[in-house]
Amino acid sequence: MFQDEGRFGLLGTPRRCWAPRGMRPVVGARLQRKYIYAFSAVSPHDGVLDSLVRPWVNAQTMSLFLAEVARRHADEFIFMVMDQAGWHIAGELAVPSNMRLMFLPPYSPELNPAEHLWKAIREDCFANHVLRDLDAVEAALTGGINALEANPVRTQSMTGFKWITSISLNAT
Repeated sequence: MFQDEGRFGLLGTPRRCWAPRGMRPVVGARLQRKYIYAFSAVSPHDGVLDSLVRPWVNAQTMSLFLAEVARRHADEFIFMVMDQAGWHIAGELAVPSNMRLMFLPPYSPELNPAEHLWKAIREDCFANHVLRDLDAVEAALTGGINALEANPVRTQSMTGFKWITSISLNAT
């Protein structure tokens, strides 16, 4: 599985949109800097996605997320690939017994297929929307995550890089 966190908040991002000829679209935006975070782990081989939304990121919330993924896949051994964020390499990070962590090289987000999840959620759920508060952000975010979790074919198509899916999962 490949793991990453995404930050979502009230700070809007205007995107291109359709408008009738001769009309200029008006898109609202907010300038408040309040955020929530989504932790996700995806299996590019089959599109299985596990996620958790939390109000902050640190070693404790990361440990909570890893424990939840381990619980959901209790009968499997999980090889979790992630970047080297501070809470990923913190000494107090608790790694479940059925999981091993592997870290990507620094400054290489293009190697992590989980990054594509955030792009899809931002485009599908946040583009050209002004959300009133963090509860609305959380509702939009969980809606987008639930849609991806319910559609493993789409999730696999976004994250199933050839160099990953060509790796055999049968370990001896």
